[in-house]
Amino acid sequence: MTILKTELRLSCGQVIKNRFCKAAMTERIAEGNNFCNQKHINLYKIWASGDIGLLLTGNVQIDRNHMEGPANICIEESSYKRQISVLKKWAEVGTTNDTQLWMQISHAGRQTPGEMNSSPLAPSSVQLKIPGKKFGVPVAMTVKDIGEVIKRFIFVAKVARESGFTGIQIHSAHGYLLSEFLSPDINKRTDEWGGSLENRTRIHVEIIKGVRKALGNDFPISLKLNSADFQKGGFSPADALESARIMESAGIDLLEISGGTYEQPRLLGLDNLSINPERSENRKSSSIAREAYFLDYAEKIKKSISIPIMVTGGFRTKDAMESSIKSNACQMIGVGRPLCADPQSIRKLLSDQMKELSTYEKSLSLGPWIFSPSSPFRLIQAINGFGTQAWCYQQIKRMARNEKPDLNMSMFSALKNDIRDDLASFKALKS
Repeated sequence: MTILKTELRLSCGQVIKNRFCKAAMTERIAEGNNFCNQKHINLYKIWASGDIGLLLTGNVQIDRNHMEGPANICIEESSYKRQISVLKKWAEVGTTNDTQLWMQISHAGRQTPGEMNSSPLAPSSVQLKIPGKKFGVPVAMTVKDIGEVIKRFIFVAKVARESGFTGIQIHSAHGYLLSEFLSPDINKRTDEWGGSLENRTRIHVEIIKGVRKALGNDFPISLKLNSADFQKGGFSPADALESARIMESAGIDLLEISGGTYEQPRLLGLDNLSINPERSENRKSSSIAREAYFLDYAEKIKKSISIPIMVTGGFRTKDAMESSIKSNACQMIGVGRPLCADPQSIRKLLSDQMKELSTYEKSLSLGPWIFSPSSPFRLIQAINGFGTQAWCYQQIKRMARNEKPDLNMSMFSALKNDIRDDLASFKALKS
């Protein structure tokens, strides 16, 4: 039997039936009230049928004024009862076939689109260094603001358990609020919430301990952490290693390793792309050559902590997955994009119907040569990178409508439809 089929027992006592996780991917299918709906139920029913051990939701926001996108789900104390019945149905279908369903909980911080909030909260008033006016100038949080955010994370975790979700993940990666606190490049505070790494991790520790106290010792708490921001002066691999130790001591059961921000989008596997190139720090060529984007970093962190580690991004071959687990580099395999093209691909991999997950993203391109992902022009590289992301979003939306993925969809069509959808969602949000 392949090691990928073996159970993973967490320190809280919960058991994941195999070593695969559907990684968190933004669904962007919430309606104008930012509530979950039948589309979420349809989508996760499909994924739960695919023999995946753990399903992570896309980022569920704690504050409607600070979301990653206008069609995110948001859970707030003032309105959550109006969507609790649908949340329970979502949890019910997502936990069929002995599947774990964990809610990823997030706050977008300074990466909140300007159309939604031109003055978003952040640890300090440090604006994203991205061309254009997509993101506003953030406002430095007061101590009261920080306390409110902690309370909101804990509240949404309580709603998750009440609804029937079997665990949560705290999102502290990719440049969103909690990872902003970790970065000395963004967090310029001089009080107890900034400066030393102990202070920069304080908000995480308060959230983790608060969730544990509220939900008990048997409820899985995961955290998503950057291996690095890949930004000069930002969150470093050494910071990540020590942060992992701190998070383990605070009480998490599983750590997911990722990397990058909007300015340095390594999470997309685009090492040649930087929105802010003059401040970019690249991964080593030996790391890039490996199949999984952040496996080298996970391997080093694992030597310092005892809890399981999940690596998401780049895994495609069964051999590489098995090797990574056997070598103890990681204990869970996070899979995202292949499940947009074929939601049954993990089941096929485990039953030996396939040896390698789909790589549709490699065939996607705006056009040949100069218009391809390897174009010498940075703008074209960026459009191709984000076009691939749009293609995946469109497949998610098709499955949410109970339609099959359209593998013949062009990148241009995906981009056009994604822009159309975002405009409609912003309009609905404002109304």
